Amino acid sequence: MIRQLIVSYVLLVAVALTAFTVPVAFTLTAQLRGDTEESVRREARTMALLLADGDAASRAALTRMSEAYAAETPGTVAVLPASATASAGKTTAHWGDGALKVTVPAVADGGRTVGAIQVTYPTSDLTSRLWRIWGFRAILAVGVLAVAAGLGAIVARRLTRPLRQLNEMASRFGDGDLTARSPVTGPPETQQLARTLNSGAERLDILIDSQRIFVADASHQLRTPLTALRLSLDNIADGADDFFVREDVEQATAEVVRMSRLVNGLLVLARAEAKVSAAEALPLRELVEERLSVWRPAAEERGVTIALEGEFGGRPAVLASPGHLDQVLDNVLSNALEVSPDGTTITVRVSVDADSVELSVLDQGPGMSDADKSRAFDRFWRGQGLTGRSGSGLGLAIVKQLVTDDGGTVALRDAPGGGLCVAVSLRQAAARSGG
Repeated sequence: MIRQLIVSYVLLVAVALTAFTVPVAFTLTAQLRGDTEESVRREARTMALLLADGDAASRAALTRMSEAYAAETPGTVAVLPASATASAGKTTAHWGDGALKVTVPAVADGGRTVGAIQVTYPTSDLTSRLWRIWGFRAILAVGVLAVAAGLGAIVARRLTRPLRQLNEMASRFGDGDLTARSPVTGPPETQQLARTLNSGAERLDILIDSQRIFVADASHQLRTPLTALRLSLDNIADGADDFFVREDVEQATAEVVRMSRLVNGLLVLARAEAKVSAAEALPLRELVEERLSVWRPAAEERGVTIALEGEFGGRPAVLASPGHLDQVLDNVLSNALEVSPDGTTITVRVSVDADSVELSVLDQGPGMSDADKSRAFDRFWRGQGLTGRSGSGLGLAIVKQLVTDDGGTVALRDAPGGGLCVAVSLRQAAARSGG
């Protein structure tokens, strides 16, 4: 929009310059040509009168005058016979071939044409003067347009500043910063728009906060009865001798466990959305190795190997809220273990760039289609595990929320050789020294 305003402003100034400068330049050009032609005509008429007199004194004066004219001006004088006069009794002027030719007939008493005076005046000096006139005005026009462009840029930025502030507020709001507000500045129209957007954002922030509080409270309140229900089901299973009763109780227990996972996931997600903690510099190697040591026993029971790859030179640190990266690794490793066949390998790979660290978890499972990748971060969407659709459908949603809160990104890609790669990119903090 700024560019369009500048172009419009410059075009307006260019039209004004054209409307006022070009006619003036044409007027000056015509005036110079007219003055030059009139001067030549005047000299030619004087010499034609001397030629028409015919006496010796007049002819001598004509000779002296023509020589003086040739000496003082770039023009030349020629005396033409009467037979060479194109139009008897009429003065002619011809512009062309780099010169102005003025022919004045010499008419004696009685109306008889006795000859003509032809003055040839080179127009090179006149052309140079005209070029200087047009060149000066062209340079002046370019200077005025440059100044107009600079002023237009300043004015355009001032005019569009409220709109840029509104756009910045909308971008922050779209990225999840519900505290973003726009300053109420600019003309009345943009002020009213800013007030409307700020009011809507305030109401939406209140509604979402209420929803988060409700989800957190509901999840917290549900944990106790679910725990009690599971204990009751375990007691029933211990005292039941009937095989079918035990099978029903085990199925009910499995559903209670799944519901407990779902409630815990909702509670974690609600806490993550609340952004109750700030990012800190955390040692990446120690944190990753600690989580892998927790998951390796469960993987070894299935014959699955968890391997760590990457360079940890300089002991890189990442910016993350305490507990966030632990939760991210737990959810990603849990999903990878769920889809990994027995005897395969889960690879945790670390790569360090100038200002970021990418932590990738690659499995050798069935992978995901592009359609599934586009939905994988949706809440309550469940992927296909080894035993069918499993989990609460909140794992990757929690991962994305936690990583985004810490200023990072998460993406799903196809792993080399098959399987899925979950790539988590986090901001790198100052590297820690030590061995």
